[in-house]
Parts: sequence; structure tokens; C-alpha cells
Amino acid sequence: MNDNNNKNEHLDELEKDDLDTLKQNSLQESETKTVEKKLEESETKTVEKKLEESETKTVEKKLEETEEKLLRSLAEIENQRRRFEKEVKDAFEFGSFSFAKESLAILDNLQRAKEAIKNDEKLKVNVDLDKFLDNITIVEKDLITIFEKNKIKKIDTKDQKFDPNFHQAMSETEDEKAESGTILQEIQAGYMLGERLLRPSLVGVSKKKSQKDHKNMDNKEEK
Repeated sequence: MNDNNNKNEHLDELEKDDLDTLKQNSLQESETKTVEKKLEESETKTVEKKLEESETKTVEKKLEETEEKLLRSLAEIENQRRRFEKEVKDAFEFGSFSFAKESLAILDNLQRAKEAIKNDEKLKVNVDLDKFLDNITIVEKDLITIFEKNKIKKIDTKDQKFDPNFHQAMSETEDEKAESGTILQEIQAGYMLGERLLRPSLVGVSKKKSQKDHKNMDNKEEK
């Protein structure tokens, strides 16, 4: 009887152990599944996050490309505007330049006529000569004023050093008193149109005597 009871108790203990084992295994499986599920969810979230980041980067990249294209287009429009303005300005300046250069001939002829009349021996005896010359001078001054208003200005040559950018030498004169290259005579006035040379001044400049000339002079003096 006791043996049977012991057997039953032993069986009960075994069943209890088996149940505990089953429970533990079940718990472990449950925990494993929970962990796996969490890992899956985590992986899913990571993938979704990467996709979102990728989409965000793609959108940002597209925006950057669009912005870059827009900036390039604006820069090209600005360059075209500047080119157009320059072409218009150049065309206007070229037209003004040509007109101004041709207009100088009027002033030249007026000044030549004035000098010719003053030096004409027959006209010198005319009592009305001075009045006539005064009227020519008034017209000359009015023309110069019109030129200056349109940025046409005479190049100053008095006591100036010769500058090939503004002057054209027509003759050289030996002059010991003046520094070599000094403008001694203005043959024809030169003019500027704004910052551009309209025409150079035609001038005569000074030069020093050469050593050969000095030797010849010394030899003459010795003789």
C-alpha cells in the first residue's frame, strides 16, 4: 500500500516537473517570439526610417537641383541683359562718336576761316572786320559749349609733355631751354569724347641737340 502511494507521489512529482518544464519552455518560446517580434518590428521601423530618409534626401536633392537650375537661368538672364545693354550703349556711343568726330570739321573750318580773314591784307582795312570776327568768335564759342555739354572736350597741350595716347607728333624742334618731349606748338586741336579719344592733338615737340650737333658747334666756335 505504501509502495503504491510512493509510486503515485513519484508520478505526481514527475508530472509536476514535466508541467514546470513545459511552462518554462512555453515561457521561453513566448519570450523568444516576443523578442523576435520586437526585432522584426525594429527592423521594419529601421527600414521605414531609411526609406523616409531616402525619400527626404531625394526631395532635398531635387530641390537643390531645381534651385541650381533656377540660379543658372537667372544668371544667364542677367548676362543677356548686360550684353543687351552693352550692345545698345556701344551702338549709341558709336553713333555719337562718329557724329562728334565729323562735327569737329565744322569747328576746324570755322577757326581756319577766322585766321584766314584776320591775315588777309585786303580785309584788314575794312572797318567792319572786327565786328565780323567777333560774330565768328561767338559762333565758335557756342559750338564749343555745345560740344562740352555732350562730353566733347579739347585736350590741353600747353606746356604738356608729349603723350602718344593723346598726341601725335608732326615735327621736332631743337630747343635747349625746353625739356625734351615738351609740346611747343599745337598744329591741330585734339578732343576727347568722355573717356575715349576722339582724335589726337597734332603737335610739334622739342628735342635736345645731339652730341654730333654739339661737336659741330664746338668746332665752329674754335675756328
